[in-house]
Amino acid sequence: MSGNALLQFGIFLIVLMLLAKPLGEYLGKVLETGRHPLDRLLGPVERLLYRLAGIAAADRMSWKDYAFAVLLFNFLGIAVLFLLQKFQGALP
Repeated sequence: MSGNALLQFGIFLIVLMLLAKPLGEYLGKVLETGRHPLDRLLGPVERLLYRLAGIAAADRMSWKDYAFAVLLFNFLGIAVLFLLQKFQGALP
């Protein structure tokens, strides 16, 4: 492993460890109470993403809907990876 690869890996681990506690606390509060002080900042972004996806915030997914979404997401990921590999010679 080259020095550059080790440096990148080290930076990634440091950033990951620095973000683990705040993100864990945020997720814990949101899942426990449904509210968090970051809602003012992240709430509009979340509502915009829901509106763009055509999802109502109060809707729940059944296990069948969730399974279909996971399979579709994985299929699309495999298709994108296939296309990247197929056309990697033509890509910049």
